Amino acid sequence: MSYQLTIEPLGATIEVEEGQSLLDAALRQGIYIPHACGHGLCGTCKVEVCEGEVDHGAANPFALMDFEREGGKTLACCATLQSDAIIEADIDEEPDAEVIPVRDFDTTVSRIVNLTPTIKGIFLKLDQPIHFQAGQYVQLVIPGVEGGRVFSIANSPAQVVASGEIELNVRLVSGGAGTTWLHQSLKPGDKLRLSGPYGRFFVRKSAQLPMLFMAGGSGLSSPRSMILDLLGGGCALPITLVYGQRSMDELYYDAEFRALAKEHPNFTYVPALSDDSANTSWNGARGFVHDAAKAHFNANFSGRKAYLCGPPVMIE
Repeated sequence: MSYQLTIEPLGATIEVEEGQSLLDAALRQGIYIPHACGHGLCGTCKVEVCEGEVDHGAANPFALMDFEREGGKTLACCATLQSDAIIEADIDEEPDAEVIPVRDFDTTVSRIVNLTPTIKGIFLKLDQPIHFQAGQYVQLVIPGVEGGRVFSIANSPAQVVASGEIELNVRLVSGGAGTTWLHQSLKPGDKLRLSGPYGRFFVRKSAQLPMLFMAGGSGLSSPRSMILDLLGGGCALPITLVYGQRSMDELYYDAEFRALAKEHPNFTYVPALSDDSANTSWNGARGFVHDAAKAHFNANFSGRKAYLCGPPVMIE
């Protein structure tokens, strides 16, 4: 059984299966409703139900309060339809956003690479081509682990087309069931299922501004995909990557970025170490990523479009 859902202000009508969330149905039609956690906790995907009946599902009472429910609000990531309905969502026009429906993929682990002592590069061969914008992510189904885990695609769209495989960079999280399984149990030849692409983290190329990428830890995945895509596409605008890790042995893809900086005059690479004081051979920047960026640009970031991906202390 299915219902018809009309999404305003787009005026688009889509089919929603019984038990399918409004958000999932929209994304699978290439319609982006703003969202974040996907589990009813943050309230980012709050929409207004103009007509019809919905089941609010597992929406957190703080993310969707009682007076909001009574006033016709719901969370698209949790809500399911009980009749045909019309909703109004806060949808912004994004001139650089491509309309890419979310799909399901069966994959085979083609290889696993130890990038650092705590980060593995997992390469997945896809059963069908995937189209995505550099910077987007996928949701991976991990056996025995409830709910999916999200990982940004670390290679560029052109590399994925050429190889038929996507690269995921997975940092081992202490006590994390998903990353522990991927680090300790996954092996080449294993089958995994994923869905995607998701997210609105992509280059705003229409801005035509110099770009600053700031990445910390395994947050390098999306910026790497975006930078490789830009340079591979012949972008001539200035591009700067400020990338930080705690120590030299965690600074993965360092040699690749140094080579790119030599090959492309418009690309500048600024690596930084935050906790490797014993390494006397390091002559690069020290400290956190944001401090290294401030020093590099003399605390003046005006006239640049910035893309940040990393731990909370860096983002804040």
